[in-house]
Amino acid sequence: MSFVSILDTTIIITAILSILLILLQQRGASLGAGFGASGELYTERRGLEKSLFITTIVVITIFVLSILGILLIPA
Repeated sequence: MSFVSILDTTIIITAILSILLILLQQRGASLGAGFGASGELYTERRGLEKSLFITTIVVITIFVLSILGILLIPA
């Protein structure tokens, strides 16, 4: 297996994982909160929500670095 094929596989896997992780995250506020119906727009992430958020950042970082690796490696 060549390095380029490993990067291709990494891109596909991290793209699917990032979509799933983004869809699993809850919204911070409802629609009514945007119009002043709720007290706060900012809430602190705790527990599983915080772990999911950090995992999403790590997966997207790996995704971007894999794409940059594909672009920088000569064909």
